[in-house]
Amino acid sequence: MARFLAEQPPALIWGLTGVVGLLVLGSVVAGVLTVSRPSKDYKELRQRIASWWVMIAILAAALLAGWPATVTLFAAVSFVALREFLSLAPTRREDRLIILAAYLAIPVNYAFIALDVYGIYLVLIPVYAFLITPWLMAVVGQTQGYLSRVALFHWGLMTCVYNIGYVAYLTRTPAIETPAGAAGLVFFLLVATEFNDVAQYVWGKLLGRHKIIPRVSPNKTWEGFIGGWLSTAALIWFAGPLFTPLSGVGLAITALVLPVAGFAGDVTMSAIKRDIGVKDTSKFIPGHGGILDRIDSLTFTAPIYFHLLAWFAVEKF
Repeated sequence: MARFLAEQPPALIWGLTGVVGLLVLGSVVAGVLTVSRPSKDYKELRQRIASWWVMIAILAAALLAGWPATVTLFAAVSFVALREFLSLAPTRREDRLIILAAYLAIPVNYAFIALDVYGIYLVLIPVYAFLITPWLMAVVGQTQGYLSRVALFHWGLMTCVYNIGYVAYLTRTPAIETPAGAAGLVFFLLVATEFNDVAQYVWGKLLGRHKIIPRVSPNKTWEGFIGGWLSTAALIWFAGPLFTPLSGVGLAITALVLPVAGFAGDVTMSAIKRDIGVKDTSKFIPGHGGILDRIDSLTFTAPIYFHLLAWFAVEKF
């Protein structure tokens, strides 16, 4: 085990160690609060931290095991996310053929990642699923709500499968093109995305006064958004060179754009849940809700981060 860990990029090991340290600190704080304030219920906090332990353990194991494990993990994430989306979206019995096609798109999408056929991956869902979905709807013969339902299924595929697939595709980056290996690229994306969510929440709680989009997400404020944006931009600017090959203009653009993308993903999913009338997409993760609740920001940050890397630093793409 010691030799295996020694073969991993030092930045990745230190990064994972830092995350574990934060979880230990969070667990201690939750325990102290539970004992010192017995009148308050900290069950949800304990559930959240326990769920983070499980999620970090699974993610760390996949990243350290290599790209096949990481691709498999995110294929599973896409499956659960799509299942949550389709369980919430209004579907009919006549949509069974389209639902089957949507689920079959997951193994096909991730198979092209495993085969490292980037050119096909780029167009599989945006172009060919875009063509096949309306054709299958026409074959079913249901024209009522045809356009809106075609858009619903294609949006679900784009968000839950295609966009999340970019996280997995980062693992196909040659190790020589990044200082912390391909796993480091994934790790840094996930850390930056989650840090942005937490920073916006914390700044909003501390300083939040002015609502930013009250009809969609009443708890979000301009102070939280700006504070989270600046905090995450600083994290990306200073820690980015340790995990990514980005520098100079490319790193600066990533630092400025990625926090905004995370906010956009969060707000977009909030609008969908508000339209459907639910608080969480499911109860799959205790204390957090569903997979979609946890990866809503990632559905926007993953493709943008990937393409910024491809444009500024990674020659392969």
